[in-house]
Amino acid sequence: MYTTDNEGVLNNYATEVPIYFAEYPTPEQQRNYAFQGAVAVLLVTFTLLTAFSVS
Repeated sequence: MYTTDNEGVLNNYATEVPIYFAEYPTPEQQRNYAFQGAVAVLLVTFTLLTAFSVS
């Protein structure tokens, strides 16, 4: 929806979404994040070692 002022200029702004605060992760979620990080580090390390060994 939009409105115009006296000079005919449009006044259309995006609607604002409600703001909410994030919740702190539970200990189980923290363990899952740590596990995912460890797997990611191993994957990147393995990929780099493979690239260096074939070159």
